[in-house]
Amino acid sequence: MSRRVLILAHTGREEAMAAALEVCLQLQASGLIPVMSQNEIADMSSHLGLIDVHIEILDVDVALAGIELVMVLGGDGTILRAAEEVRGEDLPLLGVNLGHVGFLAESERAELARTVEWVVQREYVVEERMTIDVTVWAQGRKILHTWALNEVAIEKGNRERMIEVVTEVDGRPLSSFGCDGVVMATPTGSTAYAFSAGGPVVWPEVEALLMVPISAHALFAKPLVVSPNSKLAVEVLTRTEAHGVMWCDGRRTIDLPPGSRIEVTRSDRPVRLARIYQTPFSARLVRKFELPIEGWRGRPGEEAAARTSQMPIVSSPKPRAPVLMQPRNLGSVGSQPESGRPWNHERSAADRTEAPGPPGGAPTHHE
Repeated sequence: MSRRVLILAHTGREEAMAAALEVCLQLQASGLIPVMSQNEIADMSSHLGLIDVHIEILDVDVALAGIELVMVLGGDGTILRAAEEVRGEDLPLLGVNLGHVGFLAESERAELARTVEWVVQREYVVEERMTIDVTVWAQGRKILHTWALNEVAIEKGNRERMIEVVTEVDGRPLSSFGCDGVVMATPTGSTAYAFSAGGPVVWPEVEALLMVPISAHALFAKPLVVSPNSKLAVEVLTRTEAHGVMWCDGRRTIDLPPGSRIEVTRSDRPVRLARIYQTPFSARLVRKFELPIEGWRGRPGEEAAARTSQMPIVSSPKPRAPVLMQPRNLGSVGSQPESGRPWNHERSAADRTEAPGPPGGAPTHHE
């Protein structure tokens, strides 16, 4: 049975069209059938001239159900577009970065021929990325139901005025404030818009939802990481006439009048990404963001490791007994007190007679 690979490219860039033609030629030489949309084939022909390769047309020669894999040539925006186009099918996406960061992409332009060979040999694994369902309410009725892979962003509609919002988690209000917007994201989207707004980086294996305010005018408006089973909501308040706008993955948008409500929950349908390199996510962060790691030495070998020993336990110091100040022995009236010696009821008889009175038992007080 013939194997078909769909190629989606950023046809607004000549480099992407040249890469798409290279992939088609290599797939055909390996016995696989390349598939592209009719518009992208037309763009390639107009920019590159006559194409000497047989390419099947999507939805004309073959449907999405007959595709094994989608190779995406471009940046993260192209991968997000590909995720939209194959949303109805569980097709894995394999991205080749032709943009800047390309965080969702698996390989770079220099590895294109090698990546195609891995596809031919089926030397890839597929991982699932969590997505979110987004519902918009206005004037008491549902006006939109959509989804997002990275995030849904509620932003102010006018540059000169903030929007007033109230946030909600699991049906309970949390805080209201003025802001430039609020981002509700998946772990995949934690390195995108939410990251730029000051949110945390969340490993893809962590199942969670994020809520990140954008330039909030409030003391308590911090990024939140909540359960994947929670329901997040943001309401655009009517205390001002400021309108908002909602973006899903930076591609789909709708205006939000005052009083709008946006609800976000986990979606039952994930996006599948094909992976070739089984590297830790931390290594991907270092590579994509070009993080400085000079001076890192790593874990020492077992032969260099010290033997496990019991460490000394430092006990808390015991509190000292309080020092009670006792009155000094001032002696009889008119006499000089003993030189700084405190009075002690348990002093011995010898102590009490060490300072005898006058001879003959004369009184010690002045007449």
